[in-house]
Amino acid sequence: MDNERNIRRTILPNGLTILTEKMDHVRSVAMGVWIRAGSRHELPEVNGISHFVEHMVFKGTKSRSAQRIAREVDAIGGNLDAFTGKETVCFNIKVLDEHVPTALDVLSDLVLNPVFATDEITRERGVILEEIKMDEDNPDYLVHEIFTQAFWKDHPLGKPILGTKETVRRFERETLCSYYGQKFHGGNMIFSAAGNIDHDNFVEQVTRRFESLPAGESLTVKVPPKTAARIILKNKKSLEQVQLCLGVPAPPIADESRYITLVLNTILGGGMSSRLFQTVREERGLAYSIYSDLNPYSDTGSLCVYAGTSSDRAVQVVQLVMEQFRRLKTETLPADELRRAKDQLKGNLLLSLESSMSRMSNLARQQMHFNYFFGIQEILDKVESITEDQVLAMANHLFQPETVAVTLLGRLDGVKLTRSQLEC
Repeated sequence: MDNERNIRRTILPNGLTILTEKMDHVRSVAMGVWIRAGSRHELPEVNGISHFVEHMVFKGTKSRSAQRIAREVDAIGGNLDAFTGKETVCFNIKVLDEHVPTALDVLSDLVLNPVFATDEITRERGVILEEIKMDEDNPDYLVHEIFTQAFWKDHPLGKPILGTKETVRRFERETLCSYYGQKFHGGNMIFSAAGNIDHDNFVEQVTRRFESLPAGESLTVKVPPKTAARIILKNKKSLEQVQLCLGVPAPPIADESRYITLVLNTILGGGMSSRLFQTVREERGLAYSIYSDLNPYSDTGSLCVYAGTSSDRAVQVVQLVMEQFRRLKTETLPADELRRAKDQLKGNLLLSLESSMSRMSNLARQQMHFNYFFGIQEILDKVESITEDQVLAMANHLFQPETVAVTLLGRLDGVKLTRSQLEC
């Protein structure tokens, strides 16, 4: 399918998509089973079920105990892991090429044959409740969570991936089995692999294990969510710093303008030479950590700025961020700054594709969002083609005072923030 990257794709009769990318120069193989469903596809009463199921598949299958799974993976020096996102769940393993049959067998067994034992569910419920408490004790995580819930108000995209203490306490075997049956089927799954691997041989092994999986349809999201531009000041006396999260709506993941948004984000807060880092940290000394990042989804997205500062400087930091928004909207970008941002992006991209694990993930995401595989040169050319005028136009599109949402978390001691202070 792609000569430059040696990518091949096979779709089984039940809809399961199998992708491989051959990397002759490495000794590793990374493989992942991707479910096209995450926390945004959950009903409110089972918020956190995707993450709970992700944990539970490691707790034993029809033929392997949790301990046996761990021992088999350790015996081949493999890394077995999983994660849950807003729109996907992934189970992955990375091993030496000679251990692919064992790794494939363990990974397939986890995904296809979990038992969801009642006693294990009880135990894991306790583990996840501790995970929720751990995140609530992490101010950086907590400010993002409060911001997200308010930004995508009353929409599953705003709900926490882990769920809440109330929903997690209610999960029983029947709920898990029902969710598993709805989401784990051929049309809703991708099996991707990258590394020193032969496509035909790999497809044969995957087919043998997955051909009996029911077909089903891929989940689609019907209506994009609306965003809410709320100002939230949340007092938390135990914090030494005020955590600040400020954001605006941004284009979805497959939007034609995504490369312009990436360049804009890089200039704004994507590294040590970015405007926010240089202004807020280096010139003013107002924060240790400050950055901006993009959170794109299938039908929407956000661009967020994060900083940690003291309560008497929080409003000043907000105003400096607004000043940078204003500058990007009104001043033509210096050619050397645009050049630097492009080179930074291209360098990050090329470095990120050096490992088999990142190539495996990249394959699955391109299949999910584009049904097409971009060559590396194709992407580099798109980044290179971006002009100062496009960045200026994108800044004017994104940075509207009425769409800016802000969350401040910490010992606020009389801090006040009004919509008029968010002029940009």
